[in-house]
Amino acid sequence: MSKSIYYVYSNDFQSYKFNESHPFNQRRVELTTDLLKMSGALNESHIIPPRIATDEEIGLIHDPNYIEAVRKAGYGELSEDVANNYGLGTEDVPIFPNMHEASALLVGGTLTAVDLVMEGEADHAVSLGGGLHHGFRGKASGFCIYNDSAIAIKYMQQKYGVKVLYIDTDAHHGDGVQWSFYDDPNVCTFSIHETGRYLFPGTGNVSEKGQGQGYGTSFNIPVDAFTEDESFLECFVTAIREVAEFFKPDVIISQNGVDSHVLDPLTHLSTTMKVYREIPKLAHQLAHEHCDGRWIAVGGGGYDHWRVVPRAWSLIWLEMLEKQDEIARGALPTEWIEKWQPKSPVKLIPTWEDPSNLYPPIPRKQEITEKNMQTMEKALQHIRSSRKKAN
Repeated sequence: MSKSIYYVYSNDFQSYKFNESHPFNQRRVELTTDLLKMSGALNESHIIPPRIATDEEIGLIHDPNYIEAVRKAGYGELSEDVANNYGLGTEDVPIFPNMHEASALLVGGTLTAVDLVMEGEADHAVSLGGGLHHGFRGKASGFCIYNDSAIAIKYMQQKYGVKVLYIDTDAHHGDGVQWSFYDDPNVCTFSIHETGRYLFPGTGNVSEKGQGQGYGTSFNIPVDAFTEDESFLECFVTAIREVAEFFKPDVIISQNGVDSHVLDPLTHLSTTMKVYREIPKLAHQLAHEHCDGRWIAVGGGGYDHWRVVPRAWSLIWLEMLEKQDEIARGALPTEWIEKWQPKSPVKLIPTWEDPSNLYPPIPRKQEITEKNMQTMEKALQHIRSSRKKAN
């Protein structure tokens, strides 16, 4: 059992809200928190409120002019032309009131989790409001204004002088984080995602390995559309174990997008809750094997707010608590179903596991599996060739 674990949360995470019809909705964090409380797995002693990140902290990654543009946009003081230059006011990133303050709170939540772990107050900490991995130095992208994960990594480097392994299992490539550290040998970025041939942002190819001193510390496994549990997990488990052994990190930060699930409306993968049970288990194991337990987890993508995200994200906290197998079996709490079903536009799945007939058989299963294995082997060639030379 960890000496302590913390859950960074505030109802104010809901203030990061574009509009009612936008796919990104932080209501999913409330749904997850409620499910954990009603399962008896989360109480007030676990919960730590987030702080608001300072402009200086946000400026570790983002340009000061961009930060000021975000602030002005939230006050209605930015012209449409200038806003568009910064990726603001688009279909993906509409302007909303006080967007700087709302975004700074998400960053602050991730930094709160970082300090809890790095100061030794906790082995593990989670802030599900974070994980906005598409934000760039001077531009918003893919529902993301400030890139809290990249800021957290730079913050850890400067304040604690650590080597950081960033693990990203979102269906969309973690482009903003990768490019922020593409030439940095002390940050290893690992992303397993749906191939960019069919999905935003279109990057994350195996050939993106880093540059300069950072060459060989960027790993991408773009899996084929309709990839199922077994193939996804085989690629993920094999690759991330080799990467962690090769890189030897001091701390792990995991981005836990859950939009690879077959029910997600924005992607084309075919995984189930089995994958989201295993991902945090492996992150937990690696943290204790390599990092003296230091593990920070954030949220990310996930656009079936009702049936998928609460169950999947709950498994992260339950793994930190070492009670996944004890609690996350069988029926969800009746109280949770009765509270949220009247508000849900779809019928909730009443069990922690997915039903067995969730989707029809995938016709190209063997072909997809073989292609994914080839992709993984290419991604790991650099590690294996480096070891051969060393020996």
